[in-house]
Amino acid sequence: MKQILAIIRMNMVNRTKQALVDAGIPAFTVRKVLGRGKGHVDFRVLQGAENGHSEAIAHLKDDGPMLIPKRMMILVVPDEEATKVVDIIIKTNQTGKPGDGKIFILPVAEAIRIRTGETGASALAA
Repeated sequence: MKQILAIIRMNMVNRTKQALVDAGIPAFTVRKVLGRGKGHVDFRVLQGAENGHSEAIAHLKDDGPMLIPKRMMILVVPDEEATKVVDIIIKTNQTGKPGDGKIFILPVAEAIRIRTGETGASALAA
């Protein structure tokens, strides 16, 4: 089993969720996160501040490096589905511009469904 962590743009979440569901991957968690990559400025935040959006203005007032709001998708899938999930996330989120995101793939030693006690791949099945 693999855990896939994908950090993506906020405005790409619904499109990514739909692409995963359409591909038969309906189970995932999405969290609000703040972070930054190697880049220095997110011009969308600057543009948002210029347009009067309070969230963008708040980020510009922070001391130190600016943290950008993103979304983190967390999925645990059988090994054989990991490549498919990664491909879907890349295809759906790739714009070719800085800030498209990152994907991290980690091994999962075990999964247990609390309700039934099923373990391993059975715990991931519908």
